Amino acid sequence: MYQPVDLQAVLKTFDDLWSPRIAARVNDYDVRVTKVAGSYIWHLHETTDELFLVLDGELGIALRDPDERIVTLPAGSVFVVPRGVEHRPFSDDGASIVVIEPAGIPTTGDRHDPIPDHIKTHTGLPVRALPRAGGRTGASYRGAARATTVAERVGCPEVTDPV
Repeated sequence: MYQPVDLQAVLKTFDDLWSPRIAARVNDYDVRVTKVAGSYIWHLHETTDELFLVLDGELGIALRDPDERIVTLPAGSVFVVPRGVEHRPFSDDGASIVVIEPAGIPTTGDRHDPIPDHIKTHTGLPVRALPRAGGRTGASYRGAARATTVAERVGCPEVTDPV
């Protein structure tokens, strides 16, 4: 059954930075939610655009386009980096963001700078099962069927193919 996805609930399931979780799928696109702080790496996606939506905080995106500019996105803002444009997201004070791109696209793009230890290359991670507040993993609202994973509780797809 289709359910709304509570993005704030998904964000509470992990602490890793720059490590998106797949909150939903739309056709062949992943809707990935992640926490960011500091700088990511310069990278580009040769065959696809990448959409950034800031939920909270502020995200900067440095672009190596003809203007060599920095785009600043406050909470509630959206920006599309066109395919083939080298870019480096960053957040001085931290932010929570949504990234939308085709399923299976690596987080570090097709070409990138050397990858530091704090950044892992993958195609988005599933939302992992965690106990509910109070240690319960079971009873959902009003006694409906038991939700066994965080993904089920917040309406995320079960993703079993992360790289």
